[in-house]
Amino acid sequence: MKRSLGKKILALALLLGVYSGVTAQKAKSIFNGKDLTGWTIHGTEKWYVEKGEMICESGPDKAYGYLSTTKDYQNFELTLEFKQEAEGNSGIFFRSSIDGVKISGWQAEVAPPGHNTGGIYESYGRGWLIKPDAEKDKALKYGEWNTYRLRVVGDEVTTWVNGVEMIHLKDEKVGQGKGFIALQIHDGGGIKVKWKNIKIKELKP
Repeated sequence: MKRSLGKKILALALLLGVYSGVTAQKAKSIFNGKDLTGWTIHGTEKWYVEKGEMICESGPDKAYGYLSTTKDYQNFELTLEFKQEAEGNSGIFFRSSIDGVKISGWQAEVAPPGHNTGGIYESYGRGWLIKPDAEKDKALKYGEWNTYRLRVVGDEVTTWVNGVEMIHLKDEKVGQGKGFIALQIHDGGGIKVKWKNIKIKELKP
């Protein structure tokens, strides 16, 4: 009986995999909790590791700053935890490239309350592609640890904050994009955001 039930569960899992059209590798950590191995700093703003947490903080230049993965990721599901301090205007770029601190690609927003956390912004392009419905902003716990989930497959992007789906976007230009993942420090100064448990699961459509 148990063996029969196990076979049924396996068959259902395989069926769901075929139905979704996506196969996934095992999730892996891309932040070791000790240093910035596997990441590249762009700009003069501060990026450092303290007590197992990755921290971004505005420096004296009060400019844009980025921390990008050394590897490109095309189709993936990224999960991480973030905690906003001192305004906390930041974001998660994907399928992006950079020249100095001029970044091209798409940003999944991380911002203070009322500023579209979970929305998608196209850098140096069309601007906002989609913003979450206003009532979803209450999912954000400002000044506390939040869980962010970003799924990018083909021309579709979905974001979740603390388990709440914020947006789902289907966009041809996004589907053509390639590049790395990067965390951002916005310009203006006075920004500090902490990150931890950064994991990625690569997907194959």
